[in-house]
Amino acid sequence: MMGMMNLGDDPYQRRCPLSFISPNLFHSKPKLFHLIPRKKLLPPSLLLVQLQSISSDNEMRRNKKDHLFWPPVILFLLAILLPSVSAFVSHGLTNAEAGYIRRRQLLYYLDENGDRGEYVKVDPSYQFANTHLRDAYIALQAWKHAILSDPFNLTANWVGPDVCKYTGVYCAPAPYDPYLTVVAGIDLNHGDIAGYLPEELGLLVDLTLFHVNSNRICGTLPHKFDQLKLLHELDLSNNRFEGKFPEVILRLPSLKFLDIRFNEFEGAVPKELFDLPLDALFINSNRFQFQIPDNIGNSPVSVLVLANNKFSGCLPAGIANMSKTLNEIILMNCGLNSCVPPEFGLLKELTVLDISYNKLMGNLPEFFGGLEKIEQLDVAHNMLTVISRPEELHPVAD
Repeated sequence: MMGMMNLGDDPYQRRCPLSFISPNLFHSKPKLFHLIPRKKLLPPSLLLVQLQSISSDNEMRRNKKDHLFWPPVILFLLAILLPSVSAFVSHGLTNAEAGYIRRRQLLYYLDENGDRGEYVKVDPSYQFANTHLRDAYIALQAWKHAILSDPFNLTANWVGPDVCKYTGVYCAPAPYDPYLTVVAGIDLNHGDIAGYLPEELGLLVDLTLFHVNSNRICGTLPHKFDQLKLLHELDLSNNRFEGKFPEVILRLPSLKFLDIRFNEFEGAVPKELFDLPLDALFINSNRFQFQIPDNIGNSPVSVLVLANNKFSGCLPAGIANMSKTLNEIILMNCGLNSCVPPEFGLLKELTVLDISYNKLMGNLPEFFGGLEKIEQLDVAHNMLTVISRPEELHPVAD
């Protein structure tokens, strides 16, 4: 279950997970499922805020020629909400432009030497504090080369050897060596950047946070991402990624937060995804088509959002195994059919449940009354019937 912070008496804030709730919900009961159909922007996580603070403070120390060291970044510190979100206006991509970018990435992959930075020339006069920062320079220059449009000029200052000064790049002491400065985070959210992710990004072996939501990134996730053994947060949402589920994600042992919603991924979701030790999982609004596997109950997530995909079959009874961790589950518009399993009544920690816009049928289960912590419940637009008295049945109103 996600790490929580005590923010007062409000029960939702005490168990608030990563930063995916709109800040205007601070003053009312949260309605998470109302956010699902729209492409909401995410405030930065507390991990990112800490990296920003370390990066800013390191810059001040450099200016003062102060060589004191900060302690290592806390990798498993999770987020609470921040009070503001920047506006985002996408310039969009035509299908032809997206296809061109995908072809460029494919040609890049076909080059067997294209993942070690051979095409990035390092000026021999450049000096790097350590080999990790040199590798980071190679990775970021390769990425800059793969960017075809940067309307806000976020990467304009990606020049020179001091990668810690690059926009959206955050450095911190390595968790295994407080005297080793490394690139610990990348945040280019809302940048409207068009391009693809090159394999050289696998050189960023110390990366704990990779946020690129609300851009125009096409193609798929690089195979070399499996080198990012410390990666804690991965946000690829609201882009133009496509193809099968990127199975490289299954090889990220430290991953806790995964958001790939609002992309064009398709096909089946591997059942191994639900065996990962995630805290939050968002795969909604893609083109996935699969049957929810029986091992879904193995997942320790507190937030699970699968909405707006094409599933089949029933809700598995194994979901009862999530009774100690699951707080919110969004299954709207998933094509689910048959009945609602009684095991849902065992999810005692559940605060948000949305199974609307499916093909569920039968009587509205009486066990819903046993969900003591439920705050938001939406079962509309199904074929369910509510029993008010034993002698009469009433269809659930849409």
